[in-house]
Amino acid sequence: MHLHILGICGTFMGGLAALAREAGHRVTGCDAGVYPPMSDQLRALGIELIEGYAAEQLQQAHFAPDVFVIGNVVSRARLADGRPKFPLMEAILEQGLPYTSGPQWLAEHVLQGRHVLAVAGTHGKTTTTSMLAWILESAGLQPGFLVGGVPLNFGVSARLGRGRHFVIEADEYDTAFFDKRSKFVHYRPRTAILNNLEFDHADIFPDLAAIERQFHHLVRTVPGSGRLVVNAGQDSLQRVLDQGCWSDCVRFGPPSGGRASSFEARGEPQDFEVLHAGQVAARLRWRIGGVHNQHNGLAAIAAAEHVGVSPEASAQALAAFENVKRRMEVRGSAGGVTVYDDFAHHPTAIRTTLDGLRRQVGSARILAVFEPRSNTMKLGAMKAQLPWSLEQADLAFCHSAGLDWDAAEALAPMGAAVASDLDSLLKQVVGAARPGDHILCMSNGGFGGVHAKLLQALADRSG
Repeated sequence: MHLHILGICGTFMGGLAALAREAGHRVTGCDAGVYPPMSDQLRALGIELIEGYAAEQLQQAHFAPDVFVIGNVVSRARLADGRPKFPLMEAILEQGLPYTSGPQWLAEHVLQGRHVLAVAGTHGKTTTTSMLAWILESAGLQPGFLVGGVPLNFGVSARLGRGRHFVIEADEYDTAFFDKRSKFVHYRPRTAILNNLEFDHADIFPDLAAIERQFHHLVRTVPGSGRLVVNAGQDSLQRVLDQGCWSDCVRFGPPSGGRASSFEARGEPQDFEVLHAGQVAARLRWRIGGVHNQHNGLAAIAAAEHVGVSPEASAQALAAFENVKRRMEVRGSAGGVTVYDDFAHHPTAIRTTLDGLRRQVGSARILAVFEPRSNTMKLGAMKAQLPWSLEQADLAFCHSAGLDWDAAEALAPMGAAVASDLDSLLKQVVGAARPGDHILCMSNGGFGGVHAKLLQALADRSG
């Protein structure tokens, strides 16, 4: 089968392309930004990439895909002059060519017949999915997986695997312009983690209740012999379950609101006992910091237990877990200053990431450098929460380019520095940094290569 993937350089679609290629299909694709590292990874797999969405792609010699796989970056939008933003999609529709969404293709050609373990939640999906895949790998189950990042233990974001289990990051974002259901509805998991649930994706969801409905659509797909692994401390998830639950439900985390918990932690985030049904089942000492990662680990342990991996074996595997690229990743040190990269972009994720670093560095100064880049943040839906999210930072710096709201006004309660261009931001951060400081850069994008630029500027200053 020949697949041509529109939007191939996105994390999910790039992973799907790798899976299709590994399965023996011919894969080509196009995107508006064919650039490293994804472009290099795909070309190394023998995948031909085309820049842009020109309809002329259909006129290339010997170019007759069996199906076009459409990423959710593609829409029916038009430019200011009236021309379609994605002329290739318009041509596909006009000519009646076969097309499908990425999640639909994945469900039909990869997930069918396998025991799917899906990890859903506003935060921690990538990390928890990586933890769970590593646990199953360490147990000898040879799982397949698709992760929205690169787990350092594997070095790749996707693989088919030889076993019957497949671990997938289950995103609540919509599937495609022609299918507005959340992606995770397609995956039909037998084991599903509901890690947490907050308002996000303000560009497609009007309120939290709308997201809760999508999560309940996921719950509806889990069979009676399946398992839901649910955060005990989330009222939003309880409201999801109150709409109906037909599967075994195992809770993790501290008991809350009268809800008992089957998997709890006792101790510090980097050295704690795993309690199962009130009894000590394992002890986990690892390098991963933060209470949020302690909870992510509990969720992964509870899901793995459903497929026969004991909590003790899971804890042994997690002791060797190396985290995911762009999750509190140390990018380097210069002039006595350490620079980190993290994917945090939602206020809750920013706060938990800073809390994890604070526990790690003690009283040392933390400089938080962030850009509100997600669609939700650009719309200003979360701006009031930013001062709260940054409380653990000693200094904060915001890159405000592309915002329709006043970042300086929103961040006034904590006196954050705001710059609309990257050069000004760099000068502010480097001017404030002192030896012994920790600079935490947070964005769900490339952030203009700010990490390398900071390290170079700090090295030049100290030299």
